[in-house]
This record gives sequence, structure tokens and C-alpha cells, in this order.
Amino acid sequence: MARSIDYGNLMHNAMRGLIQSVLTDVSKNGLPGNHHFFITFDTTHPDVAIADWLRARYPSEMTIVIQSWFENLDVTDTGFSITLNFGNNPEPLVIPFNALRTFVDPSVEFGLRFETHSDEEDDEDEEEDAETLEDGPAEDKPAHEAQVLSLDKFRK
Repeated sequence: MARSIDYGNLMHNAMRGLIQSVLTDVSKNGLPGNHHFFITFDTTHPDVAIADWLRARYPSEMTIVIQSWFENLDVTDTGFSITLNFGNNPEPLVIPFNALRTFVDPSVEFGLRFETHSDEEDDEDEEEDAETLEDGPAEDKPAHEAQVLSLDKFRK
């Protein structure tokens, strides 16, 4: 197969870098103004570290809110760790950037969604891509790799 540019993967890496920069700034300077984050992540990712009771309650994905109370936010090149309060019980969490599914800051209507594909889906997408190129312009095919997401589900 001919070598090609993997724009989807490049976009995901850029989006994760943006989140890393934002969280690094928050770890040093705190949350500015009304900013706060809803972060959804895959709890089945092998590098996610959360309490057993949280994993039992959220077996596939979990959304955390970083807003008024959080401690020990530490950001690395591969992810972040943070302590959040669950019913007056502080719990440490370790979340790799590769486990992220969504990152939303409703205060400025900003959101990112990370799509994941299995190898079988990737093969099907490549076949669909080939058909699209033969049948019509590539613009007709919706992008599945990176999206700005609607904030309606996070509005109060």
C-alpha cells in the first residue's frame, strides 16, 4: 500500500496537545474566570487508574468535572492525574490523554470529541474512502476522525 498522511491521527495528537497545554496552565495558575471542564474518558483503557468502586460504577466511560474543588493536578506528556471529591471522599485519578473521549469547556462553548475505530472499522473506512473517491468528491463523505461537539448535553 502506498504511504499516506494520517490526518486523523495527526489531528488527535494536536487536540491532545491543546488539552495538555490547557491543563498545564490550570495546574500552575488555577481556573480563570468561569472556565470549567467536563472530561469524558474510557475507563477500560489499561493506563487509567481509578478506585475500584468508581470502575464498578462506570465500567466503560466516566465524565468528570473540573471546576470548584480539585487538588494535585499534575500534567505529563502522556496524561494527567488529579484528586476529585466524590461525596466528600477525595479520590485520585490517573487519566492518559489516549483515553479521552470528550473535552468540553461550556463557559466558552468549546468542545472536542475523540472518535475511535477498531482495525476492522479502519479497513471498512478505507474501502468506503476508495468508493467515495471513485463515486464522487471526497467532501461528500463526513469526517469521522475529529469533531467539534455540541454543548447542549452539558448545559444546565
